Amino acid sequence: MLPAFTPNRGITSHPRQAIRCPNCGSPAERYYLLESQLTRTQCPTCDYLMVTCSRTGNVVEAYSPGLYGYPH
Repeated sequence: MLPAFTPNRGITSHPRQAIRCPNCGSPAERYYLLESQLTRTQCPTCDYLMVTCSRTGNVVEAYSPGLYGYPH
């Protein structure tokens, strides 16, 4: 049996950068996952997520909801 999914598990020990969300402009966070060579950008306001390879820049995972009905 697989272990239960835990969001952000272990991220607190990784370098973090405060940024603006590329989707909605709200404050967001970028994590540098050094041991897996990934960069994770996430926004708690609009649920934006982008995981890229730090070495190649290739997108590993992405979710960018539309802003229809989003309060500005």
